[in-house]
Amino acid sequence: MKLSYELNDLSILKDISKNISKIKNKIKNLNFSHMFKKKHDKKNCYIEIQSGSGGIEAQDWSKILFKMYLKWAQKKNFKTKIISVLYDEFNGIRSATIQVKGKYSFGWLRTESGIHRLIRKSPFNTGNKRHTSFSSIFIYPSIKKNKEIKIKKSDLKIDVYKASGAGGQHVNKTESAVRIKHIPTGIIVKCQNNRSQHKNKKYAIQQIISKIFTIKLKNQALKKKKIDSKKLDINWGNQIRSYILDDSRIKDERTKLETREIQKFLNGNLDVFIKKSLKIGL
Repeated sequence: MKLSYELNDLSILKDISKNISKIKNKIKNLNFSHMFKKKHDKKNCYIEIQSGSGGIEAQDWSKILFKMYLKWAQKKNFKTKIISVLYDEFNGIRSATIQVKGKYSFGWLRTESGIHRLIRKSPFNTGNKRHTSFSSIFIYPSIKKNKEIKIKKSDLKIDVYKASGAGGQHVNKTESAVRIKHIPTGIIVKCQNNRSQHKNKKYAIQQIISKIFTIKLKNQALKKKKIDSKKLDINWGNQIRSYILDDSRIKDERTKLETREIQKFLNGNLDVFIKKSLKIGL
């Protein structure tokens, strides 16, 4: 820089600036590749939301999470498709499945699997008492085909029904929605996004393949954790995050990261929490 001023040559400064920018990009790419180093991180994925204990409160909580992940995906410029939604009579969500398409979408979301706990003053009772609700989030990669996984028709129990929306309103009059149970594993999937029963069956079977594959990955991971006792004991079913709304606080139980920007977080700004969990190797 001193030489640039002495020679009155700004081109040297421009070259230095370009080189600094290149170095910054290389560091950014290295950090990115370090976060997404697992085999299936590049794949598309599914978000499965299931209401837990808490009744109406839990179903309302599932609806909040449903919107939160859709907003997050939109901010990432990922494409989303709502595969199925089961509403309750109060327009809350009992269960839902969202497909997320975009490079590294599974890598970004995989650490979100687990139990999400909500604590707040309930808007559903006159006493406005404090209430605790739970919702389960399960993230699994989209696996269309796998040589190790073979689905036999005899292993599938297929039910068809009319696709319904919020409040029980029918999306269409034909029985296009599909519910498939994979008998050997007990896995159940639902798909009602398409008007075509055939397409819904196709998507549902793809989900079953993805889930079976994910169970295999999970079992492999559990075996590995038993061998390596130094790693964090994080199981897929454990509570991972608490949303304490009446105290304006969200706390991640694994990373111990906290935020008081609740609305910002629920509007889809999850990256600070996700990046932290990825960087520590969850």
